[in-house]
Amino acid sequence: MNLAIVYSRAKLGIDAPLVTVETHISNGLPSLSIVGLPETAVKESKDRVRSAIINSHYEFPTRRVTINLAPADLPKEGGRFDLAIALSILAATGQIPKESVNNYEFLGELALTGHLRAIQGALPAALQCQTKSRTLVVPMENSQEAALPQNSKTLAINHLLDITAHLSGQQLLNEYQRKEYAPIVSDNRSLRDIKGQHQAKRALEIVAAGGHNLLLVGPPGTGKTMLASRLPFLLPELSESAALEVAAIQSISNRHFEPQNWKRPPFRAPHHTASAIALVGGGSHPKPGEISLAHQGLLFLDELPEFDRKVLEVLREPIESGEIVISRAHQQVCFPAKFQLIAAMNPCPCGYHGSSNGNCRCTPDQISRYRNKISGPLLDRIDMQIEVAANTEDLLYRQPSESESQCESKSDTLRERVSNCRLLQQQRQAKTNAELLAAETDQFCALDTDCLNLMSQAIERLALSGRAYHRLLKVARTIADLEKSDPIKPAHLMEAMSYRKTN
Repeated sequence: MNLAIVYSRAKLGIDAPLVTVETHISNGLPSLSIVGLPETAVKESKDRVRSAIINSHYEFPTRRVTINLAPADLPKEGGRFDLAIALSILAATGQIPKESVNNYEFLGELALTGHLRAIQGALPAALQCQTKSRTLVVPMENSQEAALPQNSKTLAINHLLDITAHLSGQQLLNEYQRKEYAPIVSDNRSLRDIKGQHQAKRALEIVAAGGHNLLLVGPPGTGKTMLASRLPFLLPELSESAALEVAAIQSISNRHFEPQNWKRPPFRAPHHTASAIALVGGGSHPKPGEISLAHQGLLFLDELPEFDRKVLEVLREPIESGEIVISRAHQQVCFPAKFQLIAAMNPCPCGYHGSSNGNCRCTPDQISRYRNKISGPLLDRIDMQIEVAANTEDLLYRQPSESESQCESKSDTLRERVSNCRLLQQQRQAKTNAELLAAETDQFCALDTDCLNLMSQAIERLALSGRAYHRLLKVARTIADLEKSDPIKPAHLMEAMSYRKTN
């Protein structure tokens, strides 16, 4: 029977569902038809496959060829099935052994010469292939990301002839071995570059240690953007599982995969003209947006009120849930979006409200309209809101003393404190303080009598909602962890309250 079955993987969000490529050769007029809900790029693969087979010195059948991509109700897109289709034709015609393809899954786009081109989504396919105990065959350009999962089996090829020789037993390929890359080396950017702003630097340490959200409010030129850009270098490297999640998202996006930085937390800073789809993801074939590309890392929104209000409102749900669900008529895709929101804004349209130079000419109505661009529910989800005041002239001119150069705001020291604090949280609750659920917050952020009295006054003065109350407790828990204190003390709670900006 002229029938062959080959396995491949589709791309559906960060999942890679199994696709069975069934090829049947029958008598009739020469033709090739592909069924199974193929899209245009998949339908065009018949021409690429035909040329690749002929230019690789194999015989293309001059009979009726029917190719079924199962399951039939799963949309198939891209050129990722070219290699599997070509091998299924060769197996059905007996040019390679049929049984040789049973323990493999194939991904790759074929050039007319038979060479392989890279595809998107190799890492999710490798993770799914691993669960089936099969070997994944990918183009050489995808080999590094496909080999990232521990104990994965990967073959990397450059040409169709490489894999046909392997399957025929003529020239066996060695499994591609995962390479271990040197630890991330931080660059010269440090908090020491920022003069003054001691409260803001302290806030960055707490934010990095506990995974909290932060809003920086201050006049232009006070260092808000510079502070935010230094935050990624305080964060520790991602764990293996978290790094694989981030790499999987990068694999299905248009970003080039960089294996040497695959454990570095991502940092995304979209422009304020970004649309809602650019921020959360979407499209006819849903792709991840900025919040998913910032998964396990930082999303920095500079000039926050300049974003369209409707765009900002879409952040509310993923901030709470850590994921975003995109629904379309034919499919529903869920992308992870567990990120830290770091935002910066001016206090008024001109930027100088409350500044000591007295240059602000904004009316109260203008200031109110400007601040009302950010809704109360969104502000309620930001754990820490601080004012970044302008430095004095003397501080700008003054050179740091020797003791300050050695001790103040050294990124290496802060990074070590942050790493130790994160480790403490993982050992205690297996997550960061910012991720604690309500019941877990009551358990790990319990307050004594003095702290309860203090919190009672804070709820009344700051008009805290239930959400803001729990977020305040989590920040206090992080401050206590940085000081290696088991109970939360009044001093920790008072410092946490100081980071709740009031108008």
